[in-house]
Amino acid sequence: MDQIINLLANEEVIDVDEESFLLFAQDIPSNNLGMINPRAPAVEISINGNEYTIHQSPSLLSSHRAGGTTGAVLWKITPLFAEWITNLSNPLWTNAILSHTSTVAELGTGISALVALVLASSVRHYIATDQEYVRKLFRTNLDANASVSVSSSDNKSRAKGKSKGFKSSKSKSSSTARPLDNISFTTLDWETDQAASLKECMDPDEAHGQYEEDKGEEDKGFDLLLSCDCVYNEALVAPFVRTCAEICRLRPAYVAGSDESRPRRSPTVCIIAQQQRSPDVFEAWLRETMREFRVWRLSDDVLGEGLKSGSGYLVHLLLVRDK
Repeated sequence: MDQIINLLANEEVIDVDEESFLLFAQDIPSNNLGMINPRAPAVEISINGNEYTIHQSPSLLSSHRAGGTTGAVLWKITPLFAEWITNLSNPLWTNAILSHTSTVAELGTGISALVALVLASSVRHYIATDQEYVRKLFRTNLDANASVSVSSSDNKSRAKGKSKGFKSSKSKSSSTARPLDNISFTTLDWETDQAASLKECMDPDEAHGQYEEDKGEEDKGFDLLLSCDCVYNEALVAPFVRTCAEICRLRPAYVAGSDESRPRRSPTVCIIAQQQRSPDVFEAWLRETMREFRVWRLSDDVLGEGLKSGSGYLVHLLLVRDK
């Protein structure tokens, strides 16, 4: 997969201790816990010139709910990641790893629905997953931001990039709302649920929109698996990594030289974005991850200003290993 190799940029991560030392020996800005404003019932966020109102639940965050409450508010890394993932110069788009035919899954989406809101209009289907307590506010935020239009400048860029797989979008002058009917939410508990059934939440009618490359053997996998700031609790590292691996293995690995008469799908690319907090938790995550995946940390040239080295945030790309 030449396009994936071009995307990786940095050398492959081989040694856990070396990677951790390189990352945590540098000065890291204080982002506190990483929440934008945990006491506000709503926060205003601007992504690519578009304004979003994200409703939160401070009371739920401060509750003692079993299973955690971290998804009840918006975290600082999410808007930065949302801006990066939708940037037209992002190698995920320029190398056709993401396109209007892509299916995307997100782990630990939280209440904000922000990544789904900015990305779903440019892909075929977006499946957001989290625990059940997130569902109501997730839907509230989808509904509250359904009328947010793609900016005129973004439309021009997307029109130019249409040959690379972008959907055309309505301009800001149009009163037509952005389509959100290709966003699904489903519960997925990393410790108890099976990832194999994720695509069952998609609308069966979507089958009529299959593209030529999707004909033939059923594809139960995803083009892209995303996770934004879900690595913070060492007790959840193993089930989180296992869930990532199970989802990526829903799609067979790419085999060079396979029969050209059969459709060939690229392996699922997994992108993990996280805030730098505890080196111990990071090392536990990386050690567990490298058992299941090949790992690359994306370079500053790929990530840009908001997520580059020294920002206090990290973005790694994973490709699942053959069993």
